[in-house]
Amino acid sequence: MAVLYERIGSAAVITIDRPETRNAVDWATAELLSRAWRRFDLDGEALVGILTGAHGTFSSGADLKAFDLVERPEGWLGFTRLHSAKPTIAAVEGHCVAGGLEMALWCDLRVAGAGAVFGCFERRHGVPLLDGGTQRLPRLVGLSRALDLIMTGREVHSGEALAIGLVDRVVPDGRALDTALELAGSIAGFPQETLRADRASVYEGLGRPLEEGLAAEARLGRAVLRYAEAGAARFVAESRQAG
Repeated sequence: MAVLYERIGSAAVITIDRPETRNAVDWATAELLSRAWRRFDLDGEALVGILTGAHGTFSSGADLKAFDLVERPEGWLGFTRLHSAKPTIAAVEGHCVAGGLEMALWCDLRVAGAGAVFGCFERRHGVPLLDGGTQRLPRLVGLSRALDLIMTGREVHSGEALAIGLVDRVVPDGRALDTALELAGSIAGFPQETLRADRASVYEGLGRPLEEGLAAEARLGRAVLRYAEAGAARFVAESRQAG
C-alpha cells in the first residue's frame, strides 16, 4: 500500500510509502490519503493525527511522471481542503518540497529532522501551488518570506525553517516521528473538549477583525464550560489530597 494507517497509542500515523518516487503523490495515492484522513476523523480512539513519509523522505509532492492528479473537493492531493476537528502533526525527514510542503502546511504542527529540506520546488517546473500553499504559508511565516519562497523556489534547511516559524521543532535526523509521537501523547493527555475548542477558535479567528475573533472565542468557550467546571473540581480534589 502506498499509504499506511497505524494506531500507536492515541495517535494515528499516516505514512506515505512510495520509495521509487520519493513519496510523490499520484491519483491512487491521493485517494488513499483522503481515505486515511477520513478514517482518522472517525477513529474515536485516535486523538492526534501524524503525517509522515517512509524511507527518510517526507514527500516530493505531486508525481509529475504520472501527472494524473485531478481536482477534487478534498484537494488535488486528497485531503488539503478537508478540515479535521482533531490536532495534526507533520513528522518530516528529508525532502518536504512542492506538494509535500503543502501537505505539511496543512498540519497544525511540524517536527523536522535536522537534515530536512523544504521548498516550493514546483516553481522550477512551472507547476502552480494548488493545495493551500499560497494561503497557509503566509499565515505561518509572513507575507514577505512566503513570497520569497514561492517566487524563488529555493531550498530552506531546517535551521532557517525553525527561525522563520515554518517548523516548530528540529530534532536529530531519524527522530522526527518519535518526537511527533511524544508530542501527540502530551496533547492527548489534556482534556480534549476544551483543547479542540481553543484550536477551533484560533482557526476561526484567522483573517477576521479582532471583534469577530473574540466573539468566536466566547461562543466556542461557552460551549465547553461544563468541562472546565469538571476540571476545576478535579483540581480542588487533587489539591486537598496533596495537602
